[in-house]
Amino acid sequence: QVQLVESGGGLVQPGGSLRLSCAASGSIFSIYVMGWYRQAPGKQREFVARITSGGGTYYADSAKGRFTISRDNAKNTVNLQMNSLKREDTAVYYCGAGYPAAYWGKGTLVTVSS
Repeated sequence: QVQLVESGGGLVQPGGSLRLSCAASGSIFSIYVMGWYRQAPGKQREFVARITSGGGTYYADSAKGRFTISRDNAKNTVNLQMNSLKREDTAVYYCGAGYPAAYWGKGTLVTVSS
């Protein structure tokens, strides 16, 4: 079992930045692929980025060049640095553990608006 808690969401202007964090507890965090996903209003949840236990990273096309995923296995955290935010990035962002994700957090809302 893995428990996940996201934080760092909020309101930001277009072009701004936010850093999301996901704190994990429970099972051995370091063995899991960790990912960030998002769900915009009226849309299905979609993949944003994931990072393997060894640090390999993968991004959705919409995130490439703007978002960076990282993890700290000593602190059981995974982060998502989001730069150059666009209105279409507005969504609830979820942290997921496993590939496919078997454990989910409750999400943190990111609103990109002027």
